[in-house]
Amino acid sequence: ALESIDFKNALEQFQDLVEKMIIQKTKESSGLYTKDDDEIDYDKFSSTTQTLFGPAVKDQNIQAFFRKVMSNPDERPEWPEIFGRFTGERDSMSSPSKESMVLLVSEKRQITHSVVKRKDIIKAIVKVPLLHLTITASQRGVLTVFNKQRKSFFSYSFYFLQDTAWITGCDYLPNLKYVVAVTESTIILWDYKSKESKSDGFVIKPMKNCLLCVCTVTMADNLAKDTILMGDDKGYVYLLTITSDDFIMKQSKTGKISQFKVLDSESFDIPKRKLHDDWVGKIKYFSALKRFGSCSTDSINSFVLDDIKRLEDQLPVKEFSVPKGVNAFTYCGKAKVIVTGG
Repeated sequence: ALESIDFKNALEQFQDLVEKMIIQKTKESSGLYTKDDDEIDYDKFSSTTQTLFGPAVKDQNIQAFFRKVMSNPDERPEWPEIFGRFTGERDSMSSPSKESMVLLVSEKRQITHSVVKRKDIIKAIVKVPLLHLTITASQRGVLTVFNKQRKSFFSYSFYFLQDTAWITGCDYLPNLKYVVAVTESTIILWDYKSKESKSDGFVIKPMKNCLLCVCTVTMADNLAKDTILMGDDKGYVYLLTITSDDFIMKQSKTGKISQFKVLDSESFDIPKRKLHDDWVGKIKYFSALKRFGSCSTDSINSFVLDDIKRLEDQLPVKEFSVPKGVNAFTYCGKAKVIVTGG
């Protein structure tokens, strides 16, 4: 593994290996080369490269790199190509920046703490950069908060919510300091800061349509309230603002579910607007754009990008169509582009 070797030293050895290959090929072309024990054939090149870099390199990339050197030693390939990273013509013409010279190698680390039970799956993962937290939600109802070292911080099982279905999404409420999760008919607000044995929170129910995704609307103010967006299986997008006062004023007469108090959904003002003709697959708020995005497999209203005020009026929204719809999207602030995947 790359963690156990000095990458710089390995890279120097690899470049020396390539130089020897080029010298060998040049001598072969001029008829001056005599085969000996130091000959570098494909098998020797492959085994040496695997020894230097381990499983980070793939067989097909080793083969491609070797063929490229042997076919044209005058135009030697760049070392990142051994990892499957290729530099385009534009990159080679312009002066290389620090970013283009960096090879990013994924680092895998196994979490030994079991956060889900058998036949359960992780349904959503949310990062909270400012607090160095990662939140996961399992399909069958386990919410877990990890700290910076990816060790289990707090975990709570919502299997007790027998009247709800699977968890479909989660996010973090930065002002109220709660974790929000949605099921098909319920909104869960979990106070992860309370002791694990005495987890506390609220359940907002019932929701008429099946909720499929949720996200937090990040605002500049630090008031004791948070706004969330949700999408359902009928193409509706919901806008819900929750304040700390709601936890006191809107408790249901039905009492509690475990340690969780029930809040009546009818007591909340939840504007909604039908933006798609199919399931809302994903919803996200981009604070840099002050816009939200939602997508659907709907071929006509596939992707919407607009102000959250459009959920409270009937003015036209900015949208575009993609055959068979959009399943995922993201925004890159540096490039100022939105990328969708259908």
